[in-house]
Amino acid sequence: MIAARRLAARSALSLTQRRSAQTVPKFGTEEAMKEQAIEQIRARLAYQKELRSSRGGHSHAEEVDEMWKWIKISFIVAFPVCILSCVKDLVFGEHPHHDDSPKPDYMKIRNKAFPWECEDCALFDQKCWNACKAEKAAEGA
Repeated sequence: MIAARRLAARSALSLTQRRSAQTVPKFGTEEAMKEQAIEQIRARLAYQKELRSSRGGHSHAEEVDEMWKWIKISFIVAFPVCILSCVKDLVFGEHPHHDDSPKPDYMKIRNKAFPWECEDCALFDQKCWNACKAEKAAEGA
């Protein structure tokens, strides 16, 4: 069946002029160039009409119905999948927590001290800042 359609399409194509790879008309007089361009456009339109008629296209109403069918499928399938995946992540999702154990010395290598009063503490390391301030208060007392 498919082979018969292809054969019919090929024989119909051979009857009509097919557009060549050349997109501009050959050099010649202005009238000849216009005529060649118009001939190419007509051949292209005939080829497109032939393709459309051989495929048995759909009407506008059928295309709109198909569009709404896929919109409904999206709402029925895609949104519940998204909602369920969010619920799964909220219920079963594990996220890493900060490790509060002391870090080995090789992880605290510094080439120069930080530019604030507690040179060994990172900017947002509140435990280190509290310990540093307690040491300074003990030294000052």
